[in-house]
Amino acid sequence: LAQAFDSNLNFRFFHTFVLDMWWANSPTVAQLVCGVAPPTGTPHVVSNSSQQDVDSRRSAAAHAHQSSSSSSTAAPGSHSYRAAKFRRLLSKASVDLTALRELLWSGAPEDDLELRAQSWQMLLGYLPPVRERQDQGLSKKRSEWEELKRRHYRFEDEDPQQGRREGPEAQGERERGGGGGGGEEGTSGSLGSLSLSASAAAVAASTDGEDAVKVLKQIRVDIPRTAQGGIAAFSHPKLQRLMERVLYIWALRHPATGYVQGINDLLIPFMAVLLSGELKRPIQDIDLDAVDNSVFDNVEAGVYGCLSKVLNDIQDHYTSGQPGIQALVLRLQEIIRRIDLKLYQHLEEQGMEFLQFAFRWMNCLLLREFPLPLVIRLWDTYIAEPSEGFSTFHVYFCAVFLIYWSPQLKQMDFPQLMLFMQKLPTSRWGLQEIETLLAEAYVLKSLFHSSPKHLAAPLQAL
Repeated sequence: LAQAFDSNLNFRFFHTFVLDMWWANSPTVAQLVCGVAPPTGTPHVVSNSSQQDVDSRRSAAAHAHQSSSSSSTAAPGSHSYRAAKFRRLLSKASVDLTALRELLWSGAPEDDLELRAQSWQMLLGYLPPVRERQDQGLSKKRSEWEELKRRHYRFEDEDPQQGRREGPEAQGERERGGGGGGGEEGTSGSLGSLSLSASAAAVAASTDGEDAVKVLKQIRVDIPRTAQGGIAAFSHPKLQRLMERVLYIWALRHPATGYVQGINDLLIPFMAVLLSGELKRPIQDIDLDAVDNSVFDNVEAGVYGCLSKVLNDIQDHYTSGQPGIQALVLRLQEIIRRIDLKLYQHLEEQGMEFLQFAFRWMNCLLLREFPLPLVIRLWDTYIAEPSEGFSTFHVYFCAVFLIYWSPQLKQMDFPQLMLFMQKLPTSRWGLQEIETLLAEAYVLKSLFHSSPKHLAAPLQAL
């Protein structure tokens, strides 16, 4: 395994060896490569000056967030001024998408969940911006999705947990007991078994060929391991079956990429936002057993439509060799070299390859680095970006995210770096940290992206 970190070896070799263990947030990689056991406490010591620097950044972030969110604070029983602005815009006969992007860039209001769902779907091309065409447009897209399911997904009554057929009584019992557990990595979800019944394999093979069987097997392996943001609802059989249908059909419809590990994570924000928008309450507060199947059908079609648009924009992330991810990692490395040369040199001296931590950032779009509400806020901005929000702007956000930890990272050796970067301490972060990093990423992109020679000489970190 240690050979997988040799920079002379190719990307695919690295990917094959470390992806699953890296995803599991297991210390195995660090232990085997570094020859050390994970520490019981904090894996590094921060000097007073470094900690003061971090604290000052957080204090400034909190102040900025308090100022920016004051207009979003609503009295009980009322919506915020910001929500009213969204509603006025979205209620127009023809929505100005440029104005909607400007509003969404700074985040959708948290006191009206329907607005974020509408904005996401509209900017991703699923919901028509012309009001009189919306009902017809949605009906058409939902019908197309139902047709895709009828054509490709013909094993509804097969139980992926047990690899067998189940009757209505057994299915009801399983669903009543499902939906519990499911930590952040979802390793104990309701589809924990990796088996695929002979009947399901036969149906997949007869309908879409032998390759479809392999795709279905891999999807069923990965769904329980999807980054669920600590929300048990994503372990519910209805949502996991929804994920399976979307991933399986998307893979069959896009043979150039097929299904690649990491795509499963990207479903979670769309599922949370669209389901919460349909039912107008947070997903963790929804009794999924009481939700009508028509709601799941509508959400499922929307998730497929939105996911397809995002993946079409970053398709080279998931084609053979994943050249898009490799290019973004190299871009990140160059940005860090130019704006924080000391950090870049320290990582280089310690033998820390950018690929060793940034691959997951690009592959899973930071789903495994932040709590889900923060990822959703981050994606507000990604979706609102006029183009390449999930690629170009994402790499600048990753740059300022890495620089945020620069004072600590410069004090660590290679084993400490591996352990720290494997699970960054963001579990207690709030919106203020994300807002600050978004602002820094915007400044960095404005300075650097349009004029790459503008920062030809290394500068101090932001």
